This record gives sequence, structure tokens and C-alpha cells, in this order.
Amino acid sequence: MCVDLCRGCFIIKTSDRERAAEVRKRVNVLPLGSAALAGTSYTIDREAVARSLGFEAVSRNSIDAISDRDFCIEFASAASLIMLHLSRLAEDVILYATTEFGFFELDDSVATGSSLMPQKKNPDSMELVRGKAGRVFGHLTALLAMMKGLPLAYNKDMQEDKEAVFDTADTVRACLKVAATVLRNLRLNEAHALESASQGYLNATELADYLARKGVPFREAHETVGRIVIHAIELKIELNDLSLDDLKSFSPLIEQDVFACLSLERTLATKSQTGGTAQKRVAAALAAAKTSLAAGD
Repeated sequence: MCVDLCRGCFIIKTSDRERAAEVRKRVNVLPLGSAALAGTSYTIDREAVARSLGFEAVSRNSIDAISDRDFCIEFASAASLIMLHLSRLAEDVILYATTEFGFFELDDSVATGSSLMPQKKNPDSMELVRGKAGRVFGHLTALLAMMKGLPLAYNKDMQEDKEAVFDTADTVRACLKVAATVLRNLRLNEAHALESASQGYLNATELADYLARKGVPFREAHETVGRIVIHAIELKIELNDLSLDDLKSFSPLIEQDVFACLSLERTLATKSQTGGTAQKRVAAALAAAKTSLAAGD
């Protein structure tokens, strides 16, 4: 189960995939030979059995091996984080596919029509992914509640672990497949996204950074730009539509080169540190992800 989740986690976060791999290594321990609680009296080679069955280790304490369901809880915990991130991804897709945003358009193969409104396209696939997250969270909570008051060693309560673990695995596996299918069948409205990114004073921080690079303390630069934004709002124009004279009335340090700094291209390009959103950083991150995926890391 962990192996399947490791493969699917490439569509969410590297940390999800790493966490699933770490859980697999920690829980891939053979309990066979622990018997009911005190260990077996038969002279078996547990290490040989572990190797033949594909386990990485054998349990070192028979009571611990029988009395705990840590492996179930760890798996459900890692799965819950995957579903949390899938749910947030689903929310973004759903939100940005609305008419109000219009950044994404879902292909008909991953959307449905409305039973009432003929013009409506419903992002049902991602809504279901978002909803399934609560189901997996519930399984984790159920496992924790089941174990919290049990004495050592085995108790029949523990048979409840099967449904929680198996349904968690099935649900997460299905949601990963659905999310991947949706992302492959999603179209970006580049023109509309570009237009939206160029509005709403999103370059205000860049203007503050511009003043800071001129020697103005950032706190002062922040306050100055706040006043400039208020002025632009009153005029109902964007910052880069203000005249140079207008801008200089707030700070004499502002020169003609400010307009290049306020462009969307420059605003993105300055975020060039590792992990940033500069075009070259995003391209490098995509290339690294594809390389890792191809290598099966």
C-alpha cells in the first residue's frame, strides 16, 4: 500500500512521497514468531522468513508486535496528510475553474453537467476528492480512539483496524488517480491569468523593494507605497499607470527606471532565489521533478 502511495505522491508534494517511503520502511517489520504475545517456542529462523517474504526487519519485542497498531496509525497519518494536500489542490482547481476566476477549464471528461442549469459545468471529480479527505481523517481518528485505552497485549477491539486501513488505502489510491487525470485534462486560460496577475496592485511589494534598494528603510518604504496605493485606488488605475511626477510626489528617489521594476515580468524575475517563483526557478523545479520521476526516486 505504501508503495502505491509513494508513486502517486508525485502529483502533490515531495514531502508526501518521502513520508510514505519512510512509513513503509518503519512498518515493514515481520511480527511472525511473536505468537499470542510472548514469542514462539519453535526454533524458526525469523530473519530468513523475513527475507523470503520481503520484510526489511523482524520485530524485536513480541508484546510490542502484538499489542500495538502503530503501523496502521502511521500509515493512516501519512495518508491523511496526502489527502489534506489533495483536498487543498482540489479546492484551488474548483475555485479557479469558476466563472468568477476563469483561470482553468476542465475537460468534459472530468466534469459533469448540472441537473438543473444547462450552461453549468461541475468539477465533480475534484469535489469528490475534497470530500473523501474527511473519510480518511475519520479512519485515523478511529484508529487512535480504538487504541487509546487498551491494555497489553492483544484485544479484540483491534480487529477494527482492517476496515480503516484497507479503506484508507483504496480511497487515497483512487483519489491520486483521479487528481492526476484531472490535471492532465485541465486547460489554463493564459490570457485571462496574465490579465488578472497584472491587476490589483500585486506589484506593490516590488515598489517597496525598489525604494529599499535605493536606501530607504523597508518599514518606511512599506508605508510610502501604502500611500501610493491609496492614491492609485482613488484614481482607479494601477501603480504602473501613475505618472512619474505622481510617484515622485511620494518619494524623490523614484526615477524612470521604476516602470521596468513594476512590470509583471520583472516582479516575477526578482524572486530568483532557490524555491522562488522566477521563471527560471520554476523551469528548474519542473525539470528536477521530471528527472526524479523518470528515475523512480
